[in-house]
Amino acid sequence: MSPSSNLPKQVKIVEVGPRDGLQNEKEFVPIDVKVDLINQLSSAGFPNIEAVSFVSPKWIPQMAGSDEVMAAITRKPGTIYSALTPNMKGYESAFAAKVDEIVIFSAASEAFAQKNINCGITESIERFAPVAKAAKQDGIRIRGSISCSFGCPYEGSVEPAQVSEVVKRMMALGCDEIDIADTIGVGTPGQIAAVFEGLFTFAPKEQFSGHFHDTYGQALANIYAAMQVGVSIFHSSIAGLGGCPYAKGATGNVATEDVLCMLKGLGIETGIDFDATVKIGEYITRATGKTNASRVGRAIAAKMNGRSS
Repeated sequence: MSPSSNLPKQVKIVEVGPRDGLQNEKEFVPIDVKVDLINQLSSAGFPNIEAVSFVSPKWIPQMAGSDEVMAAITRKPGTIYSALTPNMKGYESAFAAKVDEIVIFSAASEAFAQKNINCGITESIERFAPVAKAAKQDGIRIRGSISCSFGCPYEGSVEPAQVSEVVKRMMALGCDEIDIADTIGVGTPGQIAAVFEGLFTFAPKEQFSGHFHDTYGQALANIYAAMQVGVSIFHSSIAGLGGCPYAKGATGNVATEDVLCMLKGLGIETGIDFDATVKIGEYITRATGKTNASRVGRAIAAKMNGRSS
């Protein structure tokens, strides 16, 4: 079927499983597994893969060896390989690893910023100024990520005006794309629409992406609501891997397989091989010893094994 007139004809999926997903695993995921995962995602046609994070292993042990991962992957022409870079040291490592895009980050909640990066929103943006300047000079794409844009575990509700203020600061740094993240998964469709519509009064729709966690089972509905107001870039994590170590009880990102299934049903193009993605989800859940958080992935596996889902 063709997508409704108020929905995009094509959506860009940013696969965050290799970084945002695997960083929350209790056991270290071997370098070769990470490389294999990224290579499989590349082959399946994902246009943007959040591959690694150049943070101190002291803080995020799972991201140790990111330079080795980037050196070992098979890069597919046209694919954007991204890295989280918390400071200039991280940026220098990312530049040496030849990443295509760096990710800088803050929050719409002052309390969350303090808990997550040990400084307030204003200071966090100021810290990234030299990183952004260097990336611009080096011709590297910059993506900004704003946590807790719909709710905070410490402050509670977050007003759209708070999100808009941080977005303006990210734009001033020169971000090419800005993620509006529901870090703890409390957002609902009406709230999603209100926040994005507020942003679109001063910035182009094409500059924004939705990053939704599925804590309350609202992620797919939130993606649909965001598409209705003009968003066409979304983050998802293979097999629903991930969460937030600084937000107690927050479940993982919405599963990539579930998002692709919905978009496929709506007739919206992604350029991604759905069947291959399902197999990748099975691969990484076996490799990590986890249960697949994708409803679609579990249902297909049950069907293949001759069981009802």
